[in-house]
Amino acid sequence: MVLAGAILEQAQKLLDKGIHPLKIADGFEQACDIAVRKIDEITEELNITKNNYEYLRKCATTALGSKVVSKCQDHFADLAVKAVLHVADMERKDVNFDLIKIVAKAGGSIEDSHFIEGIVIDKDFSHPQMLKEIHDAKCVILTCPFEPPKPKTKHGLEIKNAEDYEKLQKME
Repeated sequence: MVLAGAILEQAQKLLDKGIHPLKIADGFEQACDIAVRKIDEITEELNITKNNYEYLRKCATTALGSKVVSKCQDHFADLAVKAVLHVADMERKDVNFDLIKIVAKAGGSIEDSHFIEGIVIDKDFSHPQMLKEIHDAKCVILTCPFEPPKPKTKHGLEIKNAEDYEKLQKME
């Protein structure tokens, strides 16, 4: 963004001098070709796995330097590297960024951010006594409501167990 802003600023100065916009665009195109050739000349391939992905961490730290998270950029650089490595296709040297999702949650501090390998299911607690953390859980995905059905009558009905539910189903 900084480079694009500087280029546009220079383009404005050239426009003020009366240079035609197409000539300016052609000049930028030539400059781009020269820059690409120079980059190709000085390019050297790096082993990203060397030194525990230190080059990737440096890139992520540099990118995070001017962001809001700059006070804990090392932590977020580690998170970014973990996320990219989990979805990267090393054979094709490609990363599908659509597979990475950032979920913001209210409460806590920015340092509480962490990487989760898997799926985050955002569901409120149905009851305050429900467990806050479950290990080795099994998950079912339903395409229908999981709440007890609402009776069609205006009478109060309390379902306390499976037998009560079966009676209700037979009555309906």
